[in-house]
This record gives sequence, structure tokens and C-alpha cells, in this order.
Amino acid sequence: MSIEVRVSGDLEKALRLLKRKVQREGLHRELKRRRFYEKPSIRKKRKRAEAARRKLKLMRFSI
Repeated sequence: MSIEVRVSGDLEKALRLLKRKVQREGLHRELKRRRFYEKPSIRKKRKRAEAARRKLKLMRFSI
């Protein structure tokens, strides 16, 4: 997986686009999460919380 941003003159615009793409991919959160070892019990708890958040978000936008 690679994130690609083409620069056509405006470097600031390209940088903003790159930051937006990194945010959408969840790359920064993933790197932060992988920084330290995560116990399996903590991983399960985090995954359950993420799933609950996704479910609430879907319910909120489906109305």
C-alpha cells in the first residue's frame, strides 16, 4: 500500500492533500498503535470499542 500525491507547482496544497490522505487511511493511528506491544486482551477490548463506534456512526448516518 502506498499513498501517492502528485505535486504540480503548489507544494503547500500537495502537503495538505498528503495529510488528508494519511488521515483517511488511518496510517498515523496505525503507526501510533504499533509503537508498543499490545496485550491480546487489550487488543480485543480496543477492537470491540472500534466496532461499537463504527456501528454508532452507521446508525447516525443511516437516518
